[in-house]
Amino acid sequence: MTHAMRLSFYVSKLGKNVLWAQCALGSIWALAQTTPVSSAAAPENAQEAALEAYGVVALLAQSDWVAKLTLLILLVMSVGSWFVIATKLMAQTKHLAMAKEAKERFWVANSVQDGLQTLSEKSPFRFLVEVGLQANAPQKGILAPVERDVWLSMALQRGMSQIQTELQNGLSWLATVGSTAPFVGLFGTVWGIYNALMKIGLTGQASIDKVAGPVGESLIMTAIGLAVAVPAVLGYNWLVRRNKLIVDQVNAFGSDLHSVLNAK
Repeated sequence: MTHAMRLSFYVSKLGKNVLWAQCALGSIWALAQTTPVSSAAAPENAQEAALEAYGVVALLAQSDWVAKLTLLILLVMSVGSWFVIATKLMAQTKHLAMAKEAKERFWVANSVQDGLQTLSEKSPFRFLVEVGLQANAPQKGILAPVERDVWLSMALQRGMSQIQTELQNGLSWLATVGSTAPFVGLFGTVWGIYNALMKIGLTGQASIDKVAGPVGESLIMTAIGLAVAVPAVLGYNWLVRRNKLIVDQVNAFGSDLHSVLNAK
């Protein structure tokens, strides 16, 4: 009986020790699970803080009025370029539709006057027909001795040149932005690096963490300049090609109209 009591006492004590060991192992395992998360979260938080300290927002907050003015100029260039691209694209689409309209309606009319009524009010082809009819009429005064064929050819040529000039409106802005925006961004970069080096020289801290931030922010200016210039150049080339298609159709229409009016 005494041995049985001793055995039960040892068994209960051993059970308590096993329970304590299980609790200790559980605590160690939980600590092992939470420690990597904390150590991984610390660099992640540090990285987020670094990203907030450097970037476009930090560039705007820490830059002087020269850098802000440079960014404003680039912003105006970008907005103006996209405005020109959008408006010219819509205008060219309308011109192409008017060219199709003139081809389908004007040449099947019974007379030039009837064909004129089938064209839209703002159609460049209607403008050419009006110019041709006016030049084909008998001239008075100082223009009376001029031959009708010569005067008609000159009038239609001036009309086609005027249409071509109107089609080119706005393209000079895209050409200017495409050629100057990278240099504007480069100026912002040079100015930002100059200010960054001045601050580093005044503070006396030339470590990589002190240099990389300001210099990297300055290099953003060059990237912004390229981001403004590339769409302007691509848009310019695309719109010029579409303009050529419209001009070719206008010239062909003018030549055919000259033949019809000259035959009368």
